[in-house]
Amino acid sequence: MSSFVIKSIGNTLNATSLLASKYASKKALNLFASPRKGRYTESQKNVIASSKLCVLNYKNFKIATYQWSGTNKTILLAHGWESNASRWDYILEDLKAQNYNIIALDAPAHGASGAKQFNAVLYSEFINVVAKKFKPDVLIGHSVGGMASVFCLYNHKSESIKKMILLGAPAHFTGVFARYKTMMGYNKRISRGLDAIVLERFGKPVDYFSAANFTGIIEAKGLIIHDKKDRIIPFEDAKLFANRYKNSELISTTGFGHGLKDKSLKPKIIEFINS
Repeated sequence: MSSFVIKSIGNTLNATSLLASKYASKKALNLFASPRKGRYTESQKNVIASSKLCVLNYKNFKIATYQWSGTNKTILLAHGWESNASRWDYILEDLKAQNYNIIALDAPAHGASGAKQFNAVLYSEFINVVAKKFKPDVLIGHSVGGMASVFCLYNHKSESIKKMILLGAPAHFTGVFARYKTMMGYNKRISRGLDAIVLERFGKPVDYFSAANFTGIIEAKGLIIHDKKDRIIPFEDAKLFANRYKNSELISTTGFGHGLKDKSLKPKIIEFINS
């Protein structure tokens, strides 16, 4: 979406908020929670073609999971925003070479999973259902998949998960929300309205949802990988995680971007899993 279109949408909702503030705020939140991509393309389907599909359920939502069987440790992979399980194609062969039992899931409103809209709290519940089914030893989350992974371990004690890897993960929802508001150019009416809707729907204010703070009680050993020039999630988020996640290690990179798919990182991830 071009910056012109983004600003045009923001200006339209700002104008609407003068007459119908709550309506405009709901529209703004719906826009925030609705991925524009993430369903499988034909080429992406090839990545999961060799896996075993297992469909689970959370309430009325379908959870699509994909398994590449192995006899070594079980690894659960949680992708990020506007993506799906195919994003792990860059490391799948390396994980298979270790004979790991690999499980990947599609987030809400992504891939082949259900729901029309996405939020990290719902995603964390999806992850919990999958974790109960497959009992992973290691949980790996990219971007908001990392945030949802933290939410999951904070809210649901897992006996099986001994390690967690966070790749370019946001440390708090406040920052994510603030960047969205700034990008769209929303006025104070919509900004306050968005915060009010979050409180109404989830029973907690926006600043409650701090993945960095939640890691303070997580026992699983952590590996945080973040690029210093990440344009999506600032490197400061990684430092927040490192400061609060006591049983963790931070690996900083430069030039790998938000995707963190550089081949040099794969041995480090596998070494952490095997340690």
